[in-house]
Amino acid sequence: MIFRGRGLNTAVDRLERALAERDDVLLNEAYGQLRDAFEEAKPKSSAEVGPRLAALLPRTPLGAGAILAVMIGACVENGADPQACSGPVLAGVRDALRDVAGFPALWAEAVGDDLPERDHLALGEVIERVAASAGGLDEGRFAAVSAWMQLPLWEMAAVAMLSHEEIRRAAQADGTLVASAEEAALGDADLKCLRYLLKMFDDEPLVVLHRPTGTGYRMRVTRIGDNFQLHTLIRHILIGGGHIAGDPPSAEAVAASRDAAFDPDSAPTTTGAFNLAGADGAWIWNEGCPADIPIVDGERVLVLDPPTYERTWNASRFYPHITGDLTLEALLDGAETQAYLAKVAPPRLWPDGD
Repeated sequence: MIFRGRGLNTAVDRLERALAERDDVLLNEAYGQLRDAFEEAKPKSSAEVGPRLAALLPRTPLGAGAILAVMIGACVENGADPQACSGPVLAGVRDALRDVAGFPALWAEAVGDDLPERDHLALGEVIERVAASAGGLDEGRFAAVSAWMQLPLWEMAAVAMLSHEEIRRAAQADGTLVASAEEAALGDADLKCLRYLLKMFDDEPLVVLHRPTGTGYRMRVTRIGDNFQLHTLIRHILIGGGHIAGDPPSAEAVAASRDAAFDPDSAPTTTGAFNLAGADGAWIWNEGCPADIPIVDGERVLVLDPPTYERTWNASRFYPHITGDLTLEALLDGAETQAYLAKVAPPRLWPDGD
């Protein structure tokens, strides 16, 4: 803590000098000073240095880049210009997603144990194990190990950038990051924060069919993070709006699902009223996101069946800092609804079929 009190701008000055001079000793000192200064910095100060740090990221040594990216993400959360900061951070994320693909095979060949948990604090230990078993560590292997162990940090930094609509829309339009994240994910839960944000809809039409009553609705999805949030708001619109019978969610649950601040440890509890399904009959899990709803003839169609079992959850937003909404735009008439239902598969009592 010998650098405490010298200020964030001074710490960034020192980092710039260390990178320019390629001085490893000075670089380690500069990172220490930067971490200490960040702990003491006020939001305004960190916002001011965000673009400076982003400009340094491409020159930062591989093993340290993810930590610097998280700092840049914190700067953006404190008000730094996301346009000025996002380019280098998302480039680093793309590189990490590319490099991480080689790690499972490298680990299996060199070590053979179960894959290590991703923990940047254990990076040095894992590097030593791979190097000892593989007879050394070239640049490609080092990149793969670093990407594996630090991927949660890169994901955290990416979420800070992609939480801004203009950055997210640009990434979605490009498509590269979207595809890379899906390819790198090992299972549905892996990289969930990054993947769901990259698939978030800012303005998406949705046809909702309530099979038990034979009624249909046109809705619009706006910045909804997961299907727990979607389910709560559908229940509010249909039951709270008097369109179908049942118990609506509380006003607190609806507010937390839209834009109200909430404590994750004490968010209001709500209960599911439906089983969500696609037109093909496959279940749409609450743990998934609205992009999981299949498209039928150019429209996303969601079918609501009676719940097969009771589910409760804390009503909230998967991305607490992003407000979301679901709006009812129109009620389908009987003929329209029946035309949609004619394309829908029978309900499934269980995910794998009847």
